[in-house]
Amino acid sequence: MSDISPADPVGEAFEAQRDRLRAVAHRMLGSHADAEDVVQEAWLRLSRHDAATIHNLAGWLTTVVGRISLDVLRSRQTRPEASYDDRMTELVVTADDGPAPEDDVALADSVGLALLVVLESLRPSERLAFVLHDLFAVPFEEIGQILGRSADAAKMLASRARRKVRATGRPAAAGRGRREVVQAFLAAARHGDFEGLLRVLDPEVRLSVDTPGGVVVVLGATKVAAGAIGRVGAGAAARGRGVLVDGLPGFVSWREDGTPLSVMAFTVVEDRIVAIATVIDPARLASMDLPDPE
Repeated sequence: MSDISPADPVGEAFEAQRDRLRAVAHRMLGSHADAEDVVQEAWLRLSRHDAATIHNLAGWLTTVVGRISLDVLRSRQTRPEASYDDRMTELVVTADDGPAPEDDVALADSVGLALLVVLESLRPSERLAFVLHDLFAVPFEEIGQILGRSADAAKMLASRARRKVRATGRPAAAGRGRREVVQAFLAAARHGDFEGLLRVLDPEVRLSVDTPGGVVVVLGATKVAAGAIGRVGAGAAARGRGVLVDGLPGFVSWREDGTPLSVMAFTVVEDRIVAIATVIDPARLASMDLPDPE
């Protein structure tokens, strides 16, 4: 990392922006390590630039961080099964005893994991437009410049992303509708019904699997469906039950000896699964407070 001298006015100005820039990059990328790398790259670009020509340093840095983050997101799409160092956020798993009204409220009120996984399911341009505008109040004109599009096009991207995010909080669909979609997914996986899986998976579904070696990401309904048949349909799990994972419909499975095999959380938007967060790391599973098998 490049050193920033405390006596350097440009360095001081950058340091004043560092926390905000890190927050922007983390919301864009979902990875603390990647966010740090992006912020450091922004500093390197600033150090090579004539600061006297920058009239709005905060805006200039936000634009740079946005462009670098967009490049990272697009590169991930070309290597979707790469493993990332960051672990998923801590998950709270509770028993799901059926579609009671209070469960619908719990699902609607829990937005932490829901927001994270929905952001992960957005296209890079949608994610950038939504994060920069709705979370950090960047004008659409500036967002359009980052994307190489018009302000109106950027506004449409943010609106599309906003609809996906808001759909995770509809109480009517939260409990009953989502459970039905998840149950259909699990049944299709157990029976090796590939077409049945494709019917409930969004074409751009994102699967994140927390393994002992890091988080592995798989993109696309075809690959996710094939993997689901291999994992859920293989018969490795002796027992399983429906749960709520941070308020999202989920599923826990156990081996014959009673040790947990996996925890899965599903994000459902408009009757399609757009994201699946799965934990199979034995050490992490052992540290989680899981309900007893049914």
